[in-house]
Amino acid sequence: MEHGSATDSSSSTFSLMDEDHTLANSVRYTLNQDPRVIFCGYSIPHPSENKVNIRVQTTGDPAKDVLKDGFQNLMVMCQHVRSTFGKAVDDFKSSEGMKIDTP
Repeated sequence: MEHGSATDSSSSTFSLMDEDHTLANSVRYTLNQDPRVIFCGYSIPHPSENKVNIRVQTTGDPAKDVLKDGFQNLMVMCQHVRSTFGKAVDDFKSSEGMKIDTP
């Protein structure tokens, strides 16, 4: 769900259901690295609600598009970490001759 001005698409607040600090803080960090982002922050309205509000303010690009790009960048980072870790585990197993179960 998106809350923002009908005339200014560069500032919006997005509500993500069934999410918590894990995703919100990660995407906040990623978006704050984007030069198009003036402000990005998040809040959790109440601890008993699995809901996160993410506020995005941009230099002019639609906040919705910038948020999508932020999620894409976060996904690429996670894939890089996963492949780097997998390679390190494989290298360790081959150099040590040990058996480690990985998914």
